[in-house]
Amino acid sequence: MVPHVPTTGNFTPEQLLDHERELVLPSLSNDDAIDLGLTVLRLARERSLPVLVEVRRWPQTLFRAALPGTAPDNDAWVDGKARVVQRFGHSSLHERVRHEAAGTTFADKTGLPADRYAAHGGGFPLAVQGTGVVGVLLVSGLPQVEDHALAVEALREFLAARRG
Repeated sequence: MVPHVPTTGNFTPEQLLDHERELVLPSLSNDDAIDLGLTVLRLARERSLPVLVEVRRWPQTLFRAALPGTAPDNDAWVDGKARVVQRFGHSSLHERVRHEAAGTTFADKTGLPADRYAAHGGGFPLAVQGTGVVGVLLVSGLPQVEDHALAVEALREFLAARRG
């Protein structure tokens, strides 16, 4: 028998919340959003990753780039991940993992349509200090844990450069 290998990176809900607590932004201006998007884009291009990257400050998309290897399906994925983050205020991977840890699924527990809500890694809430979640960083094109990891890595790099 082949052992079950989770597609969620063995993260616990608490570990994913730790990412969110760690990666709070001092601000999210249009320029900040573009710089964050460019950080993700640079990392992806250096590794030849086929990803679509978006930075949204609700309700506006402030940065968007689709690298070679992406497809129109990635548009639907980022929209679905964004809806999850906007509705629940947490990463799309967290929403998936927290339901799985409780012995159910996101779709079963929420009843939300899977064609509109994508509880898959790659949607990361953009929280501003003293304000809360104001937008989302979206990555689509890799396995969901890798989408999430790229978003986290880029946010860490972006914040480190700001602290300078």
